[in-house]
Amino acid sequence: MASAGGAEKESMSDYVSHHLTHLKSHEQHSLLDFSVVHWDTVFFSLFCAALVLIFLRLAARRATAGVPGKLQLTVELLIEWVNEQAGSLVHGKLDYIAPLALTVFLWVATMNAVDLLPVDWLPSLARLFGIHYLRPLPTADINGTLGMSVAVLVLVLYYNVKIKGVGGFVHQLLCAPFGMARITLNPLSWLAVLALAFVNVFMNLVEYVSNTLSQGMRLYGNMYAGELIFFLIAGLGGTATVFGIGMHLFTGTLWAVFHILIVLLQAFIFMMLTLVYIGQAHAKH
Repeated sequence: MASAGGAEKESMSDYVSHHLTHLKSHEQHSLLDFSVVHWDTVFFSLFCAALVLIFLRLAARRATAGVPGKLQLTVELLIEWVNEQAGSLVHGKLDYIAPLALTVFLWVATMNAVDLLPVDWLPSLARLFGIHYLRPLPTADINGTLGMSVAVLVLVLYYNVKIKGVGGFVHQLLCAPFGMARITLNPLSWLAVLALAFVNVFMNLVEYVSNTLSQGMRLYGNMYAGELIFFLIAGLGGTATVFGIGMHLFTGTLWAVFHILIVLLQAFIFMMLTLVYIGQAHAKH
């Protein structure tokens, strides 16, 4: 929401391009390059995770059996709300599921909230240490959001095997969603079994891949769009005109207030999708 400090010395496209450039290990030379590390995404993701852990630890240390304070009351209401959401979607023990949902919601919300900081603050601070490119918003990096959705996929596969066993999970892959043909002495029934098994496995793989991609890309797309709008609004402040500065302050404040809803909504959606997918892993077909 800040003004584009220095934007008057460069074009708007250069300003936006500079702010969209990551602090990376080296240049990417292909569409898919696993050797490239976005250090800013890694740092701010871990930093936000540390903030969440410190917040929860502080709330736990201040918890009392008597009249709760504001911090304890806030955390208790949040835990009760998350438990209610988890219980409605996951049928089984919530010993690990509810804490996972709480962690996901708070972590994603904290990372999203980085976008509410003035866009030039952290990059300007980084330049004092010789860092010329810095993109602080982790959830506007598709590598970060897809990384989290892949972690959810790993948990889904884990709970599939844990709840149903290896045999039950393999049976689900082969028999759901279209069932399995009955084997008889007729060789055509054997072909029907193989054909249905192939189709079922293919459909399950498509579902797992599409769920993972949609979960990660939905968060990335919304946060990237919001980040880009903040850059454009910041560019208005760099025009050094009364109209530009006035529009910068008006639109920036308006978008920041609206963006608070996006920050929380996207964290809620990511948490709910995590619960839905894990709930499906607990269900038996």
